[in-house]
Amino acid sequence: MRTQMILSACISLLFYGACQQETKERSDHPHEKKTETQSLSAEDQALLQRARQFFQPLPSEAPNPENPLNEDKVRLGKMLYFDPRLSLSGFISCNSCHNLATAGVDNLPTSVGHRWQLGPRNAPTVLNAALHMAQFWDGRAKDVEEQAGMPVTNPIEMAMPSEEFALERIASIPDYVSLFEQAFPNEDSPLNYRNMARAIGAFERTLLTPSRFDRFLEGEASALNDQEKRGLKTFIDVGCITCHTGALLGGNMYQKFGLFGNYWEYTSSNRIDSGRYVETKNEADVFMFKVPSLRNITLTYPYFHDGAVWSLDTAVWIMGKVQLGKDLSPDQIQDITAFLGSLSGEIPEAAMRLPALPPSSDQTPLPRR
Repeated sequence: MRTQMILSACISLLFYGACQQETKERSDHPHEKKTETQSLSAEDQALLQRARQFFQPLPSEAPNPENPLNEDKVRLGKMLYFDPRLSLSGFISCNSCHNLATAGVDNLPTSVGHRWQLGPRNAPTVLNAALHMAQFWDGRAKDVEEQAGMPVTNPIEMAMPSEEFALERIASIPDYVSLFEQAFPNEDSPLNYRNMARAIGAFERTLLTPSRFDRFLEGEASALNDQEKRGLKTFIDVGCITCHTGALLGGNMYQKFGLFGNYWEYTSSNRIDSGRYVETKNEADVFMFKVPSLRNITLTYPYFHDGAVWSLDTAVWIMGKVQLGKDLSPDQIQDITAFLGSLSGEIPEAAMRLPALPPSSDQTPLPRR
């Protein structure tokens, strides 16, 4: 028995000594645990450093000091976003053209509006739109709040005859009256057209979609596969970063569509659109369009301002020809397209849950044709 006790004590001492030695070795190397970025291969490290010169991770918020968010305002905005009673027909909602189930678009060349009219331009995605420098292809709205009020009274889109008529319909729904009071608690008359647009804009400011590319920019090399990394390198090397930069890879400048040729000769567009010139009447704005964000681009087909091109491969080839003056090879196009797939993110779960809309009352104006 005594022999066993001595043996046990010796083993304990040996184990304790080994632990002490391991602790000392670890203390001698306080930086032994490397960060993700430090453990990258030299090739990945070089690519990451280049990428960070042109791109930033998607912000976690899209604030607007003129429209601070609160839970009640976002909840109200979500209801209004999905409510077809904001249209004259009682059939069209914001979600009709910017369907959250299909990456914030309707996947049509141009959207179907009141009395089945077709709009003149492709509906851009609402996802991450709050981070753009302006709204619409021609930039005629400064932010998502201003944009949110425009389709409601547009005769081709939701076709309300006036802002007053839209407010009359909303105000006839008792629950909406209460919801506006909760969302804008410090105002004497909170149910007004400006606040309607501000509420919708507040909801849209929550529609941010970080992706695998953000994880790569933060140092996680394995977030992109080898082809996507080749595509990223090609994207930079051939000059796509001339216009598609920043956290959105676009959305932050205007650019002429067709620097090295007439765009319609490549897109087979049904009509020639003069871009911002239609709005500004400034000759310098002929064929100028807001550069689209490439976030979720693999999901937001068809492409370009008129939705004339359905294939992303074709769109990349056209951009090479008319914007860069280059004939991109099939391998380059495939690699770039693969990289663009890494920009698809997840819509916040809370935004995807359909809201229960408040019921109409006996005083609610009926839909019209």
